[in-house]
Amino acid sequence: MSSSDSSTIHNETLANGMTLVVEQMPWLESAAFALLTPAGSATDKKSELGVSNLLCDWAQRGCGDRDSRQFIEDLDNLGVNRGAGVSTSHTSFGGAVLAENLTKTLAIYADVVQKPHLPEEEFDESQAVCLQELRALEDDLYQQAMIQLRKQMYPDPWGRASYGDVRSVTALTAATTKAHFQSHYRPNGTILAIAGNIDWNKTRDDVARLFGDWKEAKEPPIIETPAEGVYCHIPFESSQTHIGVGFESLQYNHPDYFLARAAVGVLSDGMSSRLFTEVRENRGLCYTVFASLHTLLDRGSVLCYSGTSTERAQETLDVLVGELVRIREGIEESELTRLKARIKSSLVMQQESSSSRASSLASDWRHLGRVRTLDELTSILDGLTCYAINRYLEANPPRDFRYTTVGAEKLEIPVAVSP
Repeated sequence: MSSSDSSTIHNETLANGMTLVVEQMPWLESAAFALLTPAGSATDKKSELGVSNLLCDWAQRGCGDRDSRQFIEDLDNLGVNRGAGVSTSHTSFGGAVLAENLTKTLAIYADVVQKPHLPEEEFDESQAVCLQELRALEDDLYQQAMIQLRKQMYPDPWGRASYGDVRSVTALTAATTKAHFQSHYRPNGTILAIAGNIDWNKTRDDVARLFGDWKEAKEPPIIETPAEGVYCHIPFESSQTHIGVGFESLQYNHPDYFLARAAVGVLSDGMSSRLFTEVRENRGLCYTVFASLHTLLDRGSVLCYSGTSTERAQETLDVLVGELVRIREGIEESELTRLKARIKSSLVMQQESSSSRASSLASDWRHLGRVRTLDELTSILDGLTCYAINRYLEANPPRDFRYTTVGAEKLEIPVAVSP
């Protein structure tokens, strides 16, 4: 295995605004790609919530000279391990394949984003898939809690999920979905990240040939509306209660991001973390508890979750918030040492996966406009100190919490936690 450095990473922006980011990993036999188009759920009109998600499925029902069946068979014949999904900002298509099959695979996805058939006779099937996802969500109380918490942390449309709701998805038509494709599947704002055993010059030429004729389109404006309230309880008859707690933090491109990330790591990374140890192990209050640092382009937040019984829900919430407040007092050297070892392991393992690396390339370019190498990340990690993290926590203590609960009973929200 070799580590990434600036000599193995390349980028080029096509004349139509699409950006190609590549990392050569010659020790691998595979190559992976992540194709991000600027058609995330934030672009859905309020009357058409879920349209990006529906379009993501519909666009994969035939493209170029392939009908729906041929599309699937061609990808299977190439051995593409693939996926697709919709985030707040992008619709993404990705896959991993033997390096020798990358160009043929990219040719298929070039047709997906430029020449999808969008067959009207298969619109109902795509719509039914999306409605099934929504109905499955009704039984997934964890997802319900975290989706609602994001709505309380971010202004709309940045806090919304991709699914929409039953009413809006049912009302979608083939015509409105095609119009969404015309407006939002565009090269300007699209990122294609590729990692693996590839030749840069050949890959660049292939991508220019496959995507160079894609016509750019105007970027539609996005209008924000305020986030939802401090506390939201979703009544649900269950013996379990699902608790979400959030507070504002930093986005990935902020200079202090890794200080905030380290603090969250002490709270939640691994079975030695504070939340796992205090809330689950020492007190036995819940079956799961964690926190994560969620980032958008210009804002971020810490999102915490715990699942517990109705009887122990109030104590779980109190102890969880108590640990969030206690982190203000600072972290210890032993905690930072464990965290560094854990993150370094994660970085090394990522370097052994072309899929993980392609996703990181796309994310870095989206948030930074450049790519962080493994050496740069290692240097940042090695430079973290308890002193710097504790100074950050002193200046930016967790506060102004938002709460979501899903379960039989509403909880009492801690009030005396602000400094």
